[in-house]
Amino acid sequence: MSSTQVDDETAIEIPKARKIDMKLEVIVIPVSDVDRAKRFYGGLGWRLDADFVKGDAFRVVQFTPPGSPCSIHFGRGVTSAEPGSAQRLYLVVSDIEAARAELVERGVDVSEVFHRAAVGEGPLSGPDPERRSYNSFASFSDPDGNSWLLQEVTARLPGRVDANDTTFASSSELAAALRRAAAAHGEHEKRTGQHDEGWPDWYAEYIVREQAGQPLPT
Repeated sequence: MSSTQVDDETAIEIPKARKIDMKLEVIVIPVSDVDRAKRFYGGLGWRLDADFVKGDAFRVVQFTPPGSPCSIHFGRGVTSAEPGSAQRLYLVVSDIEAARAELVERGVDVSEVFHRAAVGEGPLSGPDPERRSYNSFASFSDPDGNSWLLQEVTARLPGRVDANDTTFASSSELAAALRRAAAAHGEHEKRTGQHDEGWPDWYAEYIVREQAGQPLPT
């Protein structure tokens, strides 16, 4: 067998399926005053996981937003990035107005809720009129100017979530999914003109499909 044949066979070799999960664990936030940032993020109601100090040159503080699998780090000796340079970090919520109201109650300066009628267009006041998933936002910044964007997501785009891996980060997130299923099921019963004894199965199917970005039952 010639070397050319070997090279050709190697070039078309099918890669093996990935076996190891790679989960985003931490995002580093550059800040100028560690204690001020700690007070701010603690004031958001985020969980303080750690505050490690090693001498005068190193300190790392970790916070985790409610229900998030990903945390943030800030401190001394953690990053050389300019304080305030972390921009448009997304915080996904199931109810944009409730999430904004909670932050306002905590004293955070949050923008009004806004939406975009189409990609590339400027923001319009209020949530998306049809409350379409991914279309309603609000924003706020920490004392250094690192900015956060709240985004309402209730139904995932296809392929984003494994239909066999339906999970909820909190009881409030599950409750919101149940309320959406209840509203949709009410419309289903109006269309059929009869009470649906199998509503638990219908709810379950709706919630799983919604989270996986699949067509919803009617």
